[in-house]
Amino acid sequence: MEMPTIRELNLLHANICQALGDPKRILILYALHEQPLHVTALAKSLGFPQPTVSRHLRILRQRALVRKERNGPAVVYHLADTRVVEILDSMRLVLRDAMSRQTSVLV
Repeated sequence: MEMPTIRELNLLHANICQALGDPKRILILYALHEQPLHVTALAKSLGFPQPTVSRHLRILRQRALVRKERNGPAVVYHLADTRVVEILDSMRLVLRDAMSRQTSVLV
């Protein structure tokens, strides 16, 4: 893959990195990776107030990381692209390895 341009990196930061900047949004992505849910079920499963989940879903929808589908009177939310969870899992492994290296340097 070629070297990214500053414009591409600015778009990446504005659209993806900022959307992932809140741990609650990351938890929402993981929950939707497990199964599509409506906002009430999502709030209940995560233990967050429904208005909080709705606010975070709006941001994730604006960034095209989740999509909504009307199912009668209910709106069901889906993960738009499963690669985002794969990337989050990779980032978690990088974090664990980095923390391990920091710990071994300190010992």
